[in-house]
Amino acid sequence: MRHAFIAAFFTTGSLAFAAPPDWLVDSAGFTAKAQAGTGEVVLTNGLVARTIRLTPNAATVALRNLTSGQNELRSVRPEASVTIDGKAYGVGGLVGQPIHNYVLPAWIDEMKSDRTAFVFTASRVGKTAERFGWKRHTEWTSASPAWPAPGVSLELDFAAPAGGPTGVTVTVHYELYDGIPLFSKWITIANSGDKAVTLDSFTAEILAAVEPASMVGGRASDFGAIPRSLHVETDYAFGGSMDAGVDGPSVKWKLDPLYATQVNYDRQTPCLLECAPPVGPAAMIAPGGTFESFRVFELLHDSTDRERRGLALRRMYRTISPWVLENPLIFHVRSADPASVRNAVDQASAVGFELVIMTFGSGFEIENRDPKYLAQLKELGEYAHSKGIALGGYSLLASRSINAENDVVNPKTGKPGGFATFGNSPCLGSAWGQEYFRTLYAFYDATGLDVLEHDGSYPGDVCGSEKHPGHKGLADSQWTQWRTISEFYKWCRGRGVYLNVPDWYYLAGASKCAMGYRETNWSLPREQQEIIERQNIFDGTWTTTPSMGWMFVPLTEYQGGGAAATIEPLHEHIDHYERRLMNLLGAGVQACYRGPRLYDTDGTREMVKKWVAWFKEHRAILESDIVHGRRPDGSDVDWILHVNPALKERGMLVVHNPLTAAASRELTVDLTYTGLVGRGVMRDASGTPTQITIDGRGHATVTATVPARGMWWAAFSRE
Repeated sequence: MRHAFIAAFFTTGSLAFAAPPDWLVDSAGFTAKAQAGTGEVVLTNGLVARTIRLTPNAATVALRNLTSGQNELRSVRPEASVTIDGKAYGVGGLVGQPIHNYVLPAWIDEMKSDRTAFVFTASRVGKTAERFGWKRHTEWTSASPAWPAPGVSLELDFAAPAGGPTGVTVTVHYELYDGIPLFSKWITIANSGDKAVTLDSFTAEILAAVEPASMVGGRASDFGAIPRSLHVETDYAFGGSMDAGVDGPSVKWKLDPLYATQVNYDRQTPCLLECAPPVGPAAMIAPGGTFESFRVFELLHDSTDRERRGLALRRMYRTISPWVLENPLIFHVRSADPASVRNAVDQASAVGFELVIMTFGSGFEIENRDPKYLAQLKELGEYAHSKGIALGGYSLLASRSINAENDVVNPKTGKPGGFATFGNSPCLGSAWGQEYFRTLYAFYDATGLDVLEHDGSYPGDVCGSEKHPGHKGLADSQWTQWRTISEFYKWCRGRGVYLNVPDWYYLAGASKCAMGYRETNWSLPREQQEIIERQNIFDGTWTTTPSMGWMFVPLTEYQGGGAAATIEPLHEHIDHYERRLMNLLGAGVQACYRGPRLYDTDGTREMVKKWVAWFKEHRAILESDIVHGRRPDGSDVDWILHVNPALKERGMLVVHNPLTAAASRELTVDLTYTGLVGRGVMRDASGTPTQITIDGRGHATVTATVPARGMWWAAFSRE
């Protein structure tokens, strides 16, 4: 969108036209601030505005997308809710709205405070703060994002109502970030009384949002495929999901019982957002103690276009989880004996790889506490570091059984089994679970290693045991297990331990998850793997940056398939090996190259070095966002475009030819998100500059001549 419909006065609805720059191309002028008005405060950055009325109680009364001019709020609700010692309370909010289709300022002036709700008492404006520490690996990325993400913060304090819990206050925290239409929100609960209280449950965000569609008939499930103008995500995320855009366990779009005038005849429109744990937390807050909720992130979309929405979501991850931009080249060494590890480190160093993981089945034992074993790994780590290589290994956590005393207990049967995500799984609050994490902390302290591939991470299982030392029973079992693993991941991020985690733990410190992962695909014939690999990358980068996902290259046999599926001997299949490097590095995506070696001859070594050097030369643009061209299908050329208007190389077109003959194609390439306007310069591998003309829609026509079974690339710049 090149034009904006700006709400100049947020509570009166007065509107003015303006045409600011597209924030996805130039976000520099959109600085977050808190504007105080008469009885209200507005958090705005020129892209969005959240208006909070402060009297007679604090409540969000408008949530405007300033690019589209739309108010995404249709009804006023509490800012949060809590249930303490068995009694439910709203936090803030106003009551008395006549209908719930839309909000008028005149109605707000007449609305009252709910006498049973926590009451607003004070506010503070400040700056954003880091959620946890981040020790950067600048050698694995060309980006240097700010941390914490710059912006403005707002805190609202609420006191308990008459008859409420004595000495308990709730603070609602908000952050708005510079240059992106993104809010964050969470709550803290402080107990200054003289006795402990129990927080049975809480809801950190309640928004009566505009419905995504008008549907007279149909049920709530029929709305699922309709794009919402609000993307909501929290760091209370688990469950084996490897996909963005899938509502996590703490994000629920519910039916609104107050919305009697909706168009759906059976009142089945899911348009009430509530962000709450599915269970618990049943947390005891001692006198003088404080409880902190998970974080909610709310991104307001200004378009239904799939690419634009994806670019906005990718910008969100770059903003609130910038460690995902660390994108090392990864070698999965198949054996963890010292000689094999040293050879793997030497080979990685020789070709420019950056990280070695002692993979599953290698013999690496993170749970081995023998001082001699830890000393051996410390020595190997120091050797790897001397070569500029990070070293670590694989650990399996949740997708296994320990025993009846330590596995999660089915609350219906009182025994393990029959309900957990992976069938059986250890409880992180069991004696075994507590010892496992003590072992992991001690392992990294003792060895100085800096990588963890954590398989089967906590998937959200509850536990009905009342004997495990880490939780009291069913009600607090999910919350305590999530805190155990998320706090460990945050600790890892603070000391620079790189995390490969096959679950959605990005907001808690993980850097990579799988991108299009089906293990049996790597037992297919090699030529089929090539196309599927590019399909996985094409599909996986609609909502994630190239650096957020890993792929897989079976240098040796994996999951079957025999000689037809594997690359070893490497020199005998060097053409295929090279195509895999072109596939992956040309997309800015790293794979786990699994085997005993990265090269077996001088020729193989030089081929790998060549493509690694090319990738590092163009790393900044290759790790930038992807605009999607033609999806691979094996029948003709396929292509993607990397874009980044902040770089000298503002775009890079990467074209693959799966055919057995060279192909020359005229491609219409959308350069909008490169920031190039009118004209530009294109350079391919020859380095020869070619002037290109960019039309009023941001499109340019490019001729790509691609060798048989090969790749062609061209970079775009202003001059």
